Amino acid sequence: MKPQRIVAGFDSATAMLRALSSYNAGEDVPLAGEAPGALEGAVAAVAGLANKAPRRLKEKVYAASGWTEAVLPDRVQEIDSDELAVWVTSHYPYKQADVAFVGATNGALTHLAAALEAPWLPQTLLIPVRRGGVPPEDASADLRKMRPVGETLVESNPDWRLHHMHDPNQDRLMIAGMCYFRVKWLRLPDAYRAYLRRTLAPGGTLVVSDCAMRRPITQVAERYVFQHGGFGGATLEELRYGGERVREFLRSYGSDHTGFVAPEPDGQAPEAEWGFAPEMLDDLRELAEEEGWTLRRLRHEDPRSLSPAVAEVHRDWYRRRGLPPNRLFVESFMMVEPYWTLRTGSVPFWTVFNEEQSLHALERYLDSVPDYEEIRLSLFSHGVESVGLAHADQWARVLDRATKVGSFLGTDPSVFPRDFAVFAKVRRDLARVRGRQPIPARLRWEEVADLLVEFDQVEVLTEQE
Repeated sequence: MKPQRIVAGFDSATAMLRALSSYNAGEDVPLAGEAPGALEGAVAAVAGLANKAPRRLKEKVYAASGWTEAVLPDRVQEIDSDELAVWVTSHYPYKQADVAFVGATNGALTHLAAALEAPWLPQTLLIPVRRGGVPPEDASADLRKMRPVGETLVESNPDWRLHHMHDPNQDRLMIAGMCYFRVKWLRLPDAYRAYLRRTLAPGGTLVVSDCAMRRPITQVAERYVFQHGGFGGATLEELRYGGERVREFLRSYGSDHTGFVAPEPDGQAPEAEWGFAPEMLDDLRELAEEEGWTLRRLRHEDPRSLSPAVAEVHRDWYRRRGLPPNRLFVESFMMVEPYWTLRTGSVPFWTVFNEEQSLHALERYLDSVPDYEEIRLSLFSHGVESVGLAHADQWARVLDRATKVGSFLGTDPSVFPRDFAVFAKVRRDLARVRGRQPIPARLRWEEVADLLVEFDQVEVLTEQE
């Protein structure tokens, strides 16, 4: 199978890899000059009409769009980790860099790497595998049914650990017809090693994106763990023991369950989607020593904690360029747009998802900085009134904090969280924001590192770590 038929296109890692590599290749300019092309506008118009479809139809179409990307179970044995590593590196043009990133997925990191014109190689990818006959609320049934398939994947790829993930809350629509196999490289693959040697300049800096977040897991086999629930939304207590919010959520979908069903956790592991597996550090340290690079860790306790620091990096950058740092663009999940963020002179603030804790993190940031004149916000729609969801009127409170302009961008709040047109509209609408700026000369790592140190998020790695 071709790698692009194996890895989920709807996943955070894939979307951010494509956004960053396109930016680094200078390919984010639309085909029709400086404005979105006619085809892009037509797609957005069709998507807008689709928003008027009945709820159940929209949910089915959304789930089907993901199901078409899922791998057939009997083809999992054909998946090769080395081929996927080559596929990842093939996204980037040959272009020497002074700094490169390897490790955990993060939207704020994507913006930081774009500002540095630096590559990022993800440690984690999502492989969706088709599976039916399992109620979304029954994670135990998912594990029983798909364990043989997962064991086949692990046996065929000794450099991976499989994080079999089942989120009955935020991923309810998608997991009705597939399971999520997130795979993490425990060793630095040969393709990554060769790419870094070719790309990272002598005396350069190799940065480990190290998200330290861990989650309860069930150990299934060596290099195979099962994680119930994703990050955000429902709390760990709600995922395990239920509660009134869970009961109401399940009632709203006509479920006979009063709580989620999952295997009993017996340990902890790096979070499936966002966490960094530290086993890779030995290879990174060895490679950096061989090549004479400085190895640094970009430390963050959870996916949200990088966003304020990266926003302040951009504000400082804009000030030094003589631009007003008064325009904020708030992104959500996989919808990351480095090119048009820079062209519009916007400060990026990435939110992990559309749930309450991400909203609170944004509000804490705004409490700590001077008021923004303009705030624009796009919301990822996952199609579910999930536990912990922050509704559009709650997000609108943020827009009210702008002193001049506060607006949703590419987002129709009246149909959120089933605003599936947002995927086609957000880039178009961001490109229409007035006051474009030329793409600036790239940042230097030394400029960025000093500010990140102030946020206590970057350090030199020593041999003892």
